[in-house]
Amino acid sequence: MQLAQLDTTPEMAPPVIKQDYRDAMARLAAAVNVITTDGPGGRAGFTATAVCSVTDDPPTLLVCLNRTASAHPIVTANAQLCVNTLASGQRDLSNLFGGKTPMAERFAAAQWSTSVTGSPLLDGATVSFDCRISHSASVGTHDILYCEVVAVYRRDSADALVYFGRNYHGLPTVS
Repeated sequence: MQLAQLDTTPEMAPPVIKQDYRDAMARLAAAVNVITTDGPGGRAGFTATAVCSVTDDPPTLLVCLNRTASAHPIVTANAQLCVNTLASGQRDLSNLFGGKTPMAERFAAAQWSTSVTGSPLLDGATVSFDCRISHSASVGTHDILYCEVVAVYRRDSADALVYFGRNYHGLPTVS
């Protein structure tokens, strides 16, 4: 593959076209997560692939959340959440939490426990990170939530669900 040579000095670099960026991001494989919260602001959840580790001291995750999402005001009011990383057999749950399905119907589709913070913990997730939001920053259309992990729940035998090329793929557990 040959790449075209461009003048990349900051004042000469062409702006990145939104669709080109979106198409490029479709080539970035990511774990599929259902982010849940419960507390004074109510109960809510959404699907996210924009989740990553920040540091292990203190254990902190980064979660990106669109400010227009129905879950946004609830998540920010509760200031806590649980990142539930989906297993390969949970793709239907990803679609429910990623769409316009009413919150009660989303939660009715799976079994839940209560985590340390009180956020819903998904039974059968490959891993769940129970977090308190320590701070946030706004960039473009999204808030970046910095989430300090207060508890971790693992299921080592579960296959993973990843999103790549605008499609779901199962990733088997390696022994």
